[in-house]
Amino acid sequence: MVLLVTMAYDRYVAICKPLHYSSIMDRQKCIWLVLISWIIGFLHAMSQLFMILELPFCGPRVVDSFSCDIPLVLKLACMDTNTLGMLINADSGILATTCFIVLLISYTYILVTVRLRSEGGASKALSTCTSHITVVVLFFGPCIFIYLWPVSITWVDKFLAVFYTVVTPLLNPAIYTLRNNDIKKAVKKLVNQHVKSME
Repeated sequence: MVLLVTMAYDRYVAICKPLHYSSIMDRQKCIWLVLISWIIGFLHAMSQLFMILELPFCGPRVVDSFSCDIPLVLKLACMDTNTLGMLINADSGILATTCFIVLLISYTYILVTVRLRSEGGASKALSTCTSHITVVVLFFGPCIFIYLWPVSITWVDKFLAVFYTVVTPLLNPAIYTLRNNDIKKAVKKLVNQHVKSME
């Protein structure tokens, strides 16, 4: 999530301050932004892991899901974990909500700024940011359903877990590379060859 915010900042600088982009987003700043993203992610994960390390587990040690997510592990503990669950959800919720609000503000500002500066601004900004906005929606959509949906339906949870952990990361390269004109031409050529061979 923090890396998506970092990418949104890069888009903001590229679209709203294009003449200053190379001086603002120099190599050192890019390295620091990535390091800060990794550090925040690592600290967030470790803080939640430390909260559950000392829990007593006496029952079945099988999580009925494809991923070993902390709320699912809490259900296996042999004690009342409601308070700890609320603390973990609050911790994750604060990070997710903060990142989501920053992303919304960032893209709203980008779209408004570009629209005010040029006549075809809205479509230009959308074409520039479409790949990133798609990834944000693919990331936060399942995340919202997994953590905020009040009813737990096993098959829906499993589907969203697979979508969240497998499908979204597999789509990321496709989404970003389809923005490249050379890739678009190669895909169009491949499709045309395939259509001709089928005739």
